Amino acid sequence: MLSASVRRNGRFLSTAAEPIYRNPPPIVRNLIGGQFVESRSKEFIDIVNPATQEVVSKLPLTTDEEFRAAVHSAKSAFPKWRNTPITARQRVMFKLQELIRRDMVDKLALNITTEQGKTLRDAQGDVFRGLEVVEHACGMATLQMGEYVSNVSSGIDTYSIREPLGVCAGICPFNFPAMIPLWMFPMAVTCGNTFILKPSEKDPGAAMILAELALEAGLPDGVLNIVHGTNDIVNNICDDDDIRAISFVGSNTAGMHIYARAATKGKRVQSNMGAKNHAIVMPDASIDATLNSLIAAGFGAAGQRCMALSTVVFVGGSRPWEDELIKRAKALKVNAGTEAGTDLGPVISRQAKDRIYRLIQSGTESGARAVLDGRNIVVAGYEAGNFVGPTILADVTSDMECYKEEIFGPVLLCMQAESLEEAISIVNNNKYGNGASIFTSSGIAARKFQNDIEAGQVGINVPIPVPLPFFSFTGSKASFAGDLNFYGKAGVQFYTQIKTVTQQWKDLPVQGVSLAMPTSQKT
Repeated sequence: MLSASVRRNGRFLSTAAEPIYRNPPPIVRNLIGGQFVESRSKEFIDIVNPATQEVVSKLPLTTDEEFRAAVHSAKSAFPKWRNTPITARQRVMFKLQELIRRDMVDKLALNITTEQGKTLRDAQGDVFRGLEVVEHACGMATLQMGEYVSNVSSGIDTYSIREPLGVCAGICPFNFPAMIPLWMFPMAVTCGNTFILKPSEKDPGAAMILAELALEAGLPDGVLNIVHGTNDIVNNICDDDDIRAISFVGSNTAGMHIYARAATKGKRVQSNMGAKNHAIVMPDASIDATLNSLIAAGFGAAGQRCMALSTVVFVGGSRPWEDELIKRAKALKVNAGTEAGTDLGPVISRQAKDRIYRLIQSGTESGARAVLDGRNIVVAGYEAGNFVGPTILADVTSDMECYKEEIFGPVLLCMQAESLEEAISIVNNNKYGNGASIFTSSGIAARKFQNDIEAGQVGINVPIPVPLPFFSFTGSKASFAGDLNFYGKAGVQFYTQIKTVTQQWKDLPVQGVSLAMPTSQKT
C-alpha cells in the first residue's frame, strides 16, 4: 500500500527540494492518483547542487509496481477527464498560469538555480518560456476545432473532430527543469489526455512544484502523475501498452533509443534531440549587435541549451572579430547562480565538466587555437563547483571532434568561409538541424540563407530563433525524430487523433438495396 500524501493548509506537498539543506536530505515523492507518495524503492540518487556539491535531496528509482500504479491511475482518470468540457479544462490552465506567476521567483526559479545551477534570472526565463505554452493551452477550444462540410453528397454531411489519445508520457532533460515539463503536460491534458511525467533525475524539483500548482489549479486526481528514475523507468514507459504517446527532449542516444523502442510498440513519439547550431556572420553585419548576440547565445545558460549558438562561421575570416569577442567573453562573471551579477553558473555535473574539458583538449590537439580558455577556473567560495569559464576555439574545421560532438557547455567554436555559399554548405553538411542564424545587413544574403539553409528554425539577425508557442518548435534532421513537433498546431495534432463522421438523415423512402460502391454522385 502506498503511503499517504502530505498536506498543509489544504495543499498537496511534494517535498520538492528547497535551497535550505537538511540532514538527512528530503526524499522526492512520486505523484500517483493525486497523492504525493513516498516510494518503497531501496535505490536512490543524490540530487546535488552543482555550485557546492551539497546533496539537496534524494530521488527514488520508482519501482515497477509504483509505475504500474501511476499508469493505472492515469488510465482510470481518462474517461471522465476526456468528457470534461474543454472550457473547464481551459480554466484549469488559466488558474495554473496565475499560480506559476505567483511562485515564479520565490519557489520555482530558486529551486532551479539550486538543483540545476543556472542564474536566477535565467531560471526565471526558463519558467517564463514554459508559462507561454500554458497560456497557449488556454486557447485549446479554438486550437482543437475540427472541420465540417455540409452536403458532400445528396443529403450527406461529413465532419472531423479531434479527440484525445488516452494516457501520454513525457521524459525530460536536466537543462530546462520547468520549461520542458510545461512544453508537455499542459498541451496534453488540455487536449483531454492524462499524463505520466518523468522529470530529469538530476533536477526534479521544479516539475514537482509545477505538479503541486496543477493540483491547486484544479487538475483532477490521476490526470497528472509523476514517476522518477533512469533507464528502467524510461523502458517501462516505452513498453507499456496503455501509454499511447511519448514526448522526449534530450540526447540523441537516448532519443533514438526511445523512438525506436516505442515506435515498435505502435506509439506516437516526438523526440527533440541534439544540436549544433550555427551562426553565419557576414562582413556587413552590425558589429556591436552581432558581438552581443554571439556572446549571449554562445555562453548563456553555460551553453547548456539545445538552441545554444555554439558555432560561428565568419565569412571572410574570424581574425577581425576575435579581439572583441575575447574582450566581451572575459567580462562575463562566472559564479554561483544565486550570487548577484552572475552571468554563467556551473554546468550540471562533474561528469559534464570533464566531458567539456575533454572536447576542448581534443580541439586544441587537432589544431584549433584556444584564444580564450575557460578551463581550471576557480570561483572563490565555490571551489567545489562544476564551473567552466567562457572558452573560444578558433580555426575549427568540420573534421574535428569538438565540432562533430555537441559540447553542451560554454564553448564557442569559430570557423571560416570564403563566401556565403561555402558557409551555407558547412552548416548543411552538419547532421543536426535545430537552428541556424545569419547576421547581415543584406536582404539578398538573408533571403538566400533562408531559402538554402536546412535547419528547422532560422534566425535573421536573431541568435536563438525559438518560436513562440503559437508556432511549433521545428527542429529537423538528426535533431528531431517523429512527425509532429512540440506545441503550436503540431503539438495539438500530436496529442489528438482525428475521427471523421459521415451522416445521413433520409427523408424519402428507401429505393431498395444496392451493392455497388457508394459514390458522391446523385442517382
